[in-house]
Amino acid sequence: MTRHATASRRTFLAGLGLAAGSALAIEPITRQGGPRFRLGLAAYSFRQFFQWNRGKEQPAPADPARRLTPESFVDLAADLGCDAAELTSYFFPPGADAEAMRALRRKAFLRGIAISGSAVGNSFTKPQGPGLDAEIESVKGWIDKTAALGAAHLRVFAGALPAGGALDDARRSCIAALEACGEHAGRAGVMLGLENHGGIVATADNLLEVVRAVKSPWVGVNLDTGNFHVADPYAEIARCVPYAVNVQYKGEIQRAEGGPKEPADPARVVKILRDGGYQGYVAVEYEMAADPFTAVPGQLRQLRDLLA
Repeated sequence: MTRHATASRRTFLAGLGLAAGSALAIEPITRQGGPRFRLGLAAYSFRQFFQWNRGKEQPAPADPARRLTPESFVDLAADLGCDAAELTSYFFPPGADAEAMRALRRKAFLRGIAISGSAVGNSFTKPQGPGLDAEIESVKGWIDKTAALGAAHLRVFAGALPAGGALDDARRSCIAALEACGEHAGRAGVMLGLENHGGIVATADNLLEVVRAVKSPWVGVNLDTGNFHVADPYAEIARCVPYAVNVQYKGEIQRAEGGPKEPADPARVVKILRDGGYQGYVAVEYEMAADPFTAVPGQLRQLRDLLA
């Protein structure tokens, strides 16, 4: 590569916010322009209706029309007027490969809907060794499948503190795993979003301590608005917006772990996202008690009006 080509590459990468050399620790995302939102629907909202869940076939619902596959969920999200469908890895049948992902990508394109991302279950807090290595390889495999889906985001977890383990060791394992997966994700063109999902990232302080330490421009926050179980979850949400690469909206908040749930304030959540300059997908992830087939359409309409 010539000196001119190298300089041009550095200029190009700098324009994307990526370093050409060794990556620096993550800083808040620099975005041009004002807030910009796209409404999505997470497959997890209909988790009990999918034929497959984590490799096991689920009992068929009483109404056969409610039996879901990744393909029929794409149709459902399109029929509900969503901009995107978020497809969780749990709901794919065993053996689903890159060819199956590409076929689903084609279907979504022909329905005029994007696949905003996927999500994988993992634990990066295991001690360094074969167990952690297996978790990393599993996530790398879903990075490749996410790329085959034509999506640019994969939700990942940090994990819980192992019994008898030290918090600093768990954080080091998580950071190292995120960097290894971030390198692979960068080659595939997929962003990794670390979710605030309890364990060692239960609070904004804990989450941002991990994310800021990761040396990869391909890692950010998958911000779940219902997962901060603190006195003021809205303040926690606001602190994480500058690092968010995907947002999952929940209709309830819970101010203490195991405490009572209360309805979320969607207008307040959207204002926080708007004030923080967020640009990207906001996916409804429904976990409330009512039937999602009847409750989700109303939640989507409410959120669509607020995001407009």
